[in-house]
Amino acid sequence: MLLKKNILIYLSLSLIAFFLIINLTKINQPQINNQAIANDTVTLTISAATSLQNALKAIQPKYSQLQPQVNIVYNFGASGSLQQQIEQGAPVDIFISAAIEQMAALDVKNLLLPSSRRNLLSNKIVLIVPKNSNKINSFADLTTDALTKIALGIPETVPVGKYAQEVLTSLGIIDAVIPKAVYGKDVQQVLNYVATENVDAGIVYLSNAKFNDQVKIVATAPEASHSPVIYPIAILKATKNPQAAKELENYLLSPEAQNLFKQHGFIGVN
Repeated sequence: MLLKKNILIYLSLSLIAFFLIINLTKINQPQINNQAIANDTVTLTISAATSLQNALKAIQPKYSQLQPQVNIVYNFGASGSLQQQIEQGAPVDIFISAAIEQMAALDVKNLLLPSSRRNLLSNKIVLIVPKNSNKINSFADLTTDALTKIALGIPETVPVGKYAQEVLTSLGIIDAVIPKAVYGKDVQQVLNYVATENVDAGIVYLSNAKFNDQVKIVATAPEASHSPVIYPIAILKATKNPQAAKELENYLLSPEAQNLFKQHGFIGVN
């Protein structure tokens, strides 16, 4: 009886030891599950000027091929509005503005990752009319009685509106144009006003007008008539993925991405 009892105790202890070893082995093995896979995916939010929408959406699948684990989320809007969102704590990894002022404001407030601010692109300012309009051929014609409504961006928040204001001031016609102004919340709205013939003319970027078959370009603003149209890019200091953000920023400045931007009417920055 004693021998049988000892054998049973030995077998029980052996089984307990066996299961302990199995469980410890499982604990020490890498856990490959959905959570682990999810943790490998990085989401980057880019707040960018509305004028960049088509180009950035075209670039996204190209970058996904290079970095499939990076999920890019876009937030498009007027640069001034995006600046305000960031200042109020919006979770943004990368900011691309259509003017230097908005980026500089964030820089002064120490919201940018050091050494990440760079010039990404440039653009031109153009005067557009509905595709079937023959009312005007130049900026000077904006003063004629044939035009009653001219679409402009809000100068305080929409960079293209500020550039337009500079052009009109430089050409000495701003006092005649402002009473006819219809203001858009961003450059896309200005473009839409002209495309739908709700206004007689509008001032937008070349990159917006070039590929819209509902409008035609009648004049390009002299470069000396406005500030350089520079699109700066920077990484926000609050980003939770600085390395991934740096890699994406570097890609946007790469020859491949710059070529895609140029295909959408933008100009490189020397």
